[in-house]
Amino acid sequence: MNAIDLHVHSTYSDGTFTPKMLIDEAVRKGLSAMALTDHDTIDGIDDARLASAGTNVELIPGIELSCSYKDFKEIHIVGLFINDKDKAFNAKLEELRTTRDERNHLMCGKLRMHGIDISFDDMDNDYGNAVITRAHFADYLMKHGYVSSKKEAFDRYVGDNAPCFVPRRYLSSGDGIRIILDAKGVPILAHPTLYHLGNDVMRDMLAALKADGLAGMECIYSTYTMGEEIQMRRLAKEFGLIPSGGSDFHGANKPSISLGTGKGHLFVPESILEPIRKHAH
Repeated sequence: MNAIDLHVHSTYSDGTFTPKMLIDEAVRKGLSAMALTDHDTIDGIDDARLASAGTNVELIPGIELSCSYKDFKEIHIVGLFINDKDKAFNAKLEELRTTRDERNHLMCGKLRMHGIDISFDDMDNDYGNAVITRAHFADYLMKHGYVSSKKEAFDRYVGDNAPCFVPRRYLSSGDGIRIILDAKGVPILAHPTLYHLGNDVMRDMLAALKADGLAGMECIYSTYTMGEEIQMRRLAKEFGLIPSGGSDFHGANKPSISLGTGKGHLFVPESILEPIRKHAH
């Protein structure tokens, strides 16, 4: 059975592979399908679609939305099989880009107060094709010699508890699910174990998200142990959610994770794709 990968990032968000490089790698790995799920943007989908033409790799248009849920700062909702030409969906993404730009202006100001020669125009010139994230700030600080590693950049400047961090405004999880549904997509809860929730809180969240229209959850993921995968599959069955899975490949920004194979043991079977596809139509 062929493998697929339904959670992948490109240079249009915080990955280091262009969409074409991703398709080339998917071909090399023998994947039969790949979803491009950049953070809060679909700008790379046309490039990926063009690159996939004439290959055996099915390009699935997707996105990964950063959302808030109750008191939790951030959860991620992946949308698969979205209509990336939907005007209302694109307008909402433009709103998200504006709020992120406002945050990035403030972060540039804080960095300048800490002796960093940086402006929003500098960031836009260097990374303007991408949705600019803290990973891009870390890259800028490394390239200009202020830090020796991205970890140092987060620890000293842009991490959650660092002096130049500015929190973002998030979509609510319900709104994130709804805009994916409105764009004819399938909303999937990304990597549930990474939120470090207790069993009861996890069940409460899944019930609430399911009521809002959540269709699936990632049961296969690069960092899951075998026990975690079994637990996620049981929860998906309990709540009537479609299993999904992917590597969360970011290229050099997550160097231990490979496309399609994660940390070496990941296998997302092609068979899980059809239930997701059917839900989209």
